[in-house]
Amino acid sequence: MEFGAVELTVDAEYRVTAVATHDWLINPGVPIPREVTRVTGITDEHVAGKPAFASVAKAIHTVLDGAMVVAHNLAFDLNFLRLEFERCDLHWPTTVAEVDTLHISRAKLTDQRKHNLGHICGLFGVPLDNAHRATDDAEACGRVLLEFARRYNAPESVEDMIIWADAVGPPPSTGHIGIGEGGLPLFLDGEHKGERVDQHTDHLQWMTMALMRVNGGWHPRYPPELNEWIRRWLRARASGRFRANPRGAGPKDWGLDPAPWRLS
Repeated sequence: MEFGAVELTVDAEYRVTAVATHDWLINPGVPIPREVTRVTGITDEHVAGKPAFASVAKAIHTVLDGAMVVAHNLAFDLNFLRLEFERCDLHWPTTVAEVDTLHISRAKLTDQRKHNLGHICGLFGVPLDNAHRATDDAEACGRVLLEFARRYNAPESVEDMIIWADAVGPPPSTGHIGIGEGGLPLFLDGEHKGERVDQHTDHLQWMTMALMRVNGGWHPRYPPELNEWIRRWLRARASGRFRANPRGAGPKDWGLDPAPWRLS
């Protein structure tokens, strides 16, 4: 019912030098539940006469394409957006990186019991006047990332910052995983060659542990840079709310959100 994105231009000290806002109210085609209206303030009257997602999908896709996408609990939003794009025959855009500030918060603010966006904004003094509205949340999230970068000495290069943020960028050029025409990672070799990696997350996890015999000793089957990318990709796709039970050792227990394309 609403999509918002805020482009932040920053200088070398992570100070914001320009802000560009993109916001669409969207008619979901169904009545908005009262609880959702209570949280967001958006009513059926607000979206009456507004376009359906399909009418603005290409414009939203353009905003995200080629960007460093930042969100709090990214996996939650990602599943909605990817499904809606697929309904419009659009692939997920090719991004520079996908950063989840929830992961950063849990890694850096280990003394905090809460890691919701409002709590972190309060800790960092980042304004969030209209929580749960798309552009307000988006800008606050971007500014929270900048505060983390300043306070925890984020590296200058994009490649190093992706690792620092435990984020997801393009897979390394090892010949095992690459970006397909649909903008999604594909297996380039092995039993799942040509298939999307999100359809075989159990195999991805196996790849990080697979060993082979070399000169009388056991060594990782896949390059370390690929294994690290897989671990970050799996963490980025994991739900921000779910914690896998350590007793569940089956391949279905990696704690990934049940994305619609995995249920078909």
